[in-house]
Amino acid sequence: MARISICVEMVYDDEPFVDRISRAAEAGADAVEFWGWREKDLEAIGETAETDDIPIAGFVAGGTLTDPDAADDAVETIRESIATAAEYDVPTLIVTTGQDQDGLDRETQRENIVDVLSRVASDAEDAGVTLVLEPLNTAVDHPGYFLETSAEGFDIVDDVGSPNVQLLYDVYHQQVTEGNVIQTITDNVDRIGHVHIADVPGRHEPGTGELDYENIIEAIDDAGYDGYVGCEFSPTGDADDAVETVLEWR
Repeated sequence: MARISICVEMVYDDEPFVDRISRAAEAGADAVEFWGWREKDLEAIGETAETDDIPIAGFVAGGTLTDPDAADDAVETIRESIATAAEYDVPTLIVTTGQDQDGLDRETQRENIVDVLSRVASDAEDAGVTLVLEPLNTAVDHPGYFLETSAEGFDIVDDVGSPNVQLLYDVYHQQVTEGNVIQTITDNVDRIGHVHIADVPGRHEPGTGELDYENIIEAIDDAGYDGYVGCEFSPTGDADDAVETVLEWR
């Protein structure tokens, strides 16, 4: 059965940050997640999550992985995030590649991504934290981003070869980029460490667009996926109603 995490950056964006944690707990979510951690009051977030008895599923590690000149900085940034995740019992760190670097061929950038992830993989394993590499769509939301397709993402994960380096499969981004969502998840579930959901078009809540999310969630369960499914969408109406709809599919 899917465990539902709420991305409080998007779903609940109209109140103080720590209050969003409580709101997700009150809605009955299984966990919360957010983006960058460095600019946030992690101590307050952690205390609120503990008080409300709701885990933090993940946050973003940071770092640019496509620039060989920034590789050492990326490694240190991710290592710092791994240590922070372990301190707050956060099981998952979201890793983005960064932008396609002008003047560098794709293979050089890809090799650098593999190198950075390989250098931090043992740190993640020792800490019990999973790094999830996220492809993003470049057609609508992230022009110039390096990693667009799930196939290339899975290949990078395979090249790193660590059980603690997997893929973040964002249904919204991959529907925009390539479609074939259910088959891709089913065929690659062992390499998927986190899932994000939003509908297409608009990146709003499931049920507002072209995707049949009841079937998608059922397929994720049938495939044996046991991680979190993160609601990363902008509600068109009442956020609690949107969350309730997703929670009913567990």
